[in-house]
Amino acid sequence: MDEVIFATGSVPVTTAAKIYGKDASWIRAGIISGWLQIGNATRNGKLVTNVKEINSKRGRINFYISPKLLWKATGYLWKGKSDNGDNDTTDNIREEQILD
Repeated sequence: MDEVIFATGSVPVTTAAKIYGKDASWIRAGIISGWLQIGNATRNGKLVTNVKEINSKRGRINFYISPKLLWKATGYLWKGKSDNGDNDTTDNIREEQILD
């Protein structure tokens, strides 16, 4: 069996949104609420776990989406940034890669 090698860094929220076929705000709300367990959200180093905390006046929320957790949830293997520095695209995702 081949070992799966995961890219380093966070999967962009926009990439996860394309994979799920949802809006980026759906991804953010799911991560914050905990029902989409593919990463976490932090503000000023503290975990954000309530959507009521989404308020730009409080400061920026940073999202980390784990390539491994995304792969486990969807079967999509994110390869990170391409050689030219652009994010991996989701244009060629096969439907069976998205959801079981």
